[in-house]
Amino acid sequence: MSIPYWRLSGFYFFYFATVGVFLPYWGLYLKERGFNPVEIGELSAMLNGTRVIAPVLWGWIADHTGRNVRIIRIVAFLTTAFFAGFLFVQGYFWFAWITIGFSFFWNAALPQFEAVTLYHLKDEAHRYSQIRLWGSIGFIVAVLGVGWLLDYQSSSIIPIAIIALLTLIWLVSLMTPPIQAAHHQTAAVGIMQIMKKPELWAFLVVYMLLQLAHAPYYVFYSIYLKHYQYTASLTGFLWALAVFAEIILFMCMRRVLKRISLRAILLFSILLSVVRWLMIAWCVDYFWLLIFAQLLHAATFAGAHVVAIHLVHLYFGDRHQGKGQALYASLTFGLGGMLGSYYSGYYWESLGAEFVYSMAAVFCGIAFVIAYIWVGRESSQDRAVLG
Repeated sequence: MSIPYWRLSGFYFFYFATVGVFLPYWGLYLKERGFNPVEIGELSAMLNGTRVIAPVLWGWIADHTGRNVRIIRIVAFLTTAFFAGFLFVQGYFWFAWITIGFSFFWNAALPQFEAVTLYHLKDEAHRYSQIRLWGSIGFIVAVLGVGWLLDYQSSSIIPIAIIALLTLIWLVSLMTPPIQAAHHQTAAVGIMQIMKKPELWAFLVVYMLLQLAHAPYYVFYSIYLKHYQYTASLTGFLWALAVFAEIILFMCMRRVLKRISLRAILLFSILLSVVRWLMIAWCVDYFWLLIFAQLLHAATFAGAHVVAIHLVHLYFGDRHQGKGQALYASLTFGLGGMLGSYYSGYYWESLGAEFVYSMAAVFCGIAFVIAYIWVGRESSQDRAVLG
């Protein structure tokens, strides 16, 4: 069966277009609704906290039923329904409960769709970047469009835009062909054997630290720029520039993977992460340095993410891919994002943005040491991922 390229790409486009509205502007929306930095950090921690549970639960269900696509359709619909609640409530209490409700379903969709994409690609896993780059394009379209609108409109357009995009995600999921996973077959290697590998846990800790470092960027970067008098459209430009750099790397990644090992890409990406967070911490007054820091997103996110997807595919194989993607999302984006959101919100005003972003660089430094000692030392494993 041919690869359903445009349907897979369409899901990524609308999914990350939603992220392109949510990440840069939701913190601003909350701030204008009267929430303080600690409350904003807590709400973001709740959103990421559901990633600790939701992906694992839905991944277990998907691998035991083989109904990945049906699960994606269900959670996409429920995400939209819950998020619409933000239009009708006020106050921290209700925002907290709706955040927990919608994110429980939202955080289930992407790990399962990653598994669906890899299933459709089969022996052509190197084409993953060509599909995933449409997510980056969607992010740019959304972040620039909404940034421009916010120069003329109030922040009330933000939840409306997100609801519209969530609806489109659900519609694309209805058009995505189901996979024929043979869930009744017994895997050659049991999940417990996989979980006993020290390298797997080192890999998960490294990516948890990377997400912990990214959290203050996702939650407070737009607020940070607004404090230094950057306009909404200029803020949107900086976010879009980062993702544009990500697209360029995705387009080149197939050739990069043929020449450079996964281990080398990961280590280089982590080193550039240290540089990026220090530049954001101490060079916010220098626009050209912020531009350079955003271009480093190609390595700090895109390079590291492609390596992660390939390594999860290697570690867990086809039979346990749903659980593998879910565990990766749970412990990295979930636990790492939750801890990063909480600490950044707690220290944002008391110790300042410079301290928060400098700590992000420290976390990446620790991740580099762990990755250097434990992750991907066998070059044969790196090449095995590429077929």
